[in-house]
Amino acid sequence: MTREQGHARWAERVSAVDWDGVRAELDQYGCALTGPLLSPAEAGLIAAMYPDDSRFRATVNMARHAFGEGEYRYFAEPFPEAVTALKQALYPRLLPIARDWWSRLGRETPWPDRLDEWLDMCHAAGQVKPTPILLKYGAGGWNALHRDLYGELVFPLQVVINLSNPGVDHAGGEFLLYEQRPRAQSRATATLIPQGCGLVFTTRDRPVRSARSARSALGWSIGPVRHGVSVIRSGQRFTLGLVFHDAA
Repeated sequence: MTREQGHARWAERVSAVDWDGVRAELDQYGCALTGPLLSPAEAGLIAAMYPDDSRFRATVNMARHAFGEGEYRYFAEPFPEAVTALKQALYPRLLPIARDWWSRLGRETPWPDRLDEWLDMCHAAGQVKPTPILLKYGAGGWNALHRDLYGELVFPLQVVINLSNPGVDHAGGEFLLYEQRPRAQSRATATLIPQGCGLVFTTRDRPVRSARSARSALGWSIGPVRHGVSVIRSGQRFTLGLVFHDAA
């Protein structure tokens, strides 16, 4: 199979996603499942890269930094083919949602039509480190609530793909989204991501309705969001994180 055929395979899976449904769930919950983006075999191949130091630019021990319990590694370039192909295919699908969200909040929408142009903007601003992440959790592992910001330039949506099979490879390990709602108690959403499936979620904040904002000119308030992972009760869980801005 040629490189172009490989990229087309992942692009077809991204095209097969119900993007109207994803947009509706993002508006309602701040996150949405995509359906399969990687086959079980492809997911296993990416997870199996974890011990290969040549694949990565940095490794983070979560416990050492009080981030949780587990470890993650930032891919170095060149990325695995699936990582490059999925980022290129997902960006134009996420871009209209990102622009719509920022327009609702009265913000400028700085993101160009092409991912490569956006990453060039990140690099010009000093955000030059690649951000695709491979995460590994064992029994007792978890990830504290956080945001993947990395610099001034931020894309408001990102995607995580479960490389492991829940209920077989691991128990627990739900993806957690924690949203601070305007003048109300915060809301948590837990999602058990099937193997090979993606979850699109909010990077930093999103537009939400509130009683006060409904009376304003724009009608929207800012809903800050953080994400994390619940405790792995048994087994091992690998995930692939796709962030659409680079790091300083």
